[in-house]
Amino acid sequence: MAEYEHIIVEVERGRARITLNRPEKRNALSYALLSELHDALWDADDDKRVHSVILRGAGPSFCAGYDITPGVNAPATATPRRTGSIYDKNTTIDDDIWRLERSQRLRMALFDMHKPVIAQVHGNCIAGGTDIALLSDMVITADNARFGFPPARDLGALPNQMWIYNTGPQWAKRLLMTGDTITGREAALIGLAMKAVPPDLLAAECEGLADRMALIDPDLLAANKRIVNLGLELMGARTLQRLAAENDGRAHLAPGTERFRRVAKEQGLRTALQERDRQFGDGRARVDGPEIRDAQGRLVEE
Repeated sequence: MAEYEHIIVEVERGRARITLNRPEKRNALSYALLSELHDALWDADDDKRVHSVILRGAGPSFCAGYDITPGVNAPATATPRRTGSIYDKNTTIDDDIWRLERSQRLRMALFDMHKPVIAQVHGNCIAGGTDIALLSDMVITADNARFGFPPARDLGALPNQMWIYNTGPQWAKRLLMTGDTITGREAALIGLAMKAVPPDLLAAECEGLADRMALIDPDLLAANKRIVNLGLELMGARTLQRLAAENDGRAHLAPGTERFRRVAKEQGLRTALQERDRQFGDGRARVDGPEIRDAQGRLVEE
């Protein structure tokens, strides 16, 4: 089995467990982590012992988004490369789209591999965390988890777009046009997750589903995954992913995005994030019932 720095892989009882293992960064997705995840997914797909994959996160969160720390995704080379960062003002729109598509190809392994993937979501499933969760085949979440894409407020658009196929257009627009978050329980109500369970039952729920799929011939699992995903492709899902990367590159040219970059560069990433989110109060949406807020913009509990 390959040795990894940013993930942990276990294979037993007909399943591969792949754990994102950057808990100190809340499992933020660096290019290095995505590369390891891509390789581990295809390795599990090639392993005759594996019927399904459980994708989960170490520490308090499933995944809190993409790692946009300056320099973390830049290659250590003197050769000019496209692989800069959002902070590099010399990056052209084509360079940016190329970089977005490069990372997208790594994530698409979740959709393209033959065997089913269960996303086991706890804590924060934010921004890039939602991208890898929704490219999985089934999302099972703790009911107190947190889903959303706050960077849509001022850092661009989504580099993957599976929301519309899970929630429908109205909830996709409601959440992406504000960056507001919802709970795991609410995510299950609108189709962003398949099911929500109490946190202490989450692992058992995912393992139980993997137990049942371990009883099925992997070739049959692959055939049934593929026909559903082909249906999504006929509805434009795979083409939309390519367009999502291009659209994100376009959105990176927005004045609001430029302002975020400037504040992050001059005052630090933490300050830029705090300044962005402060005006949104608790940053939550409510799926069922009215959104009544206090003076600070926090939802008032009914």
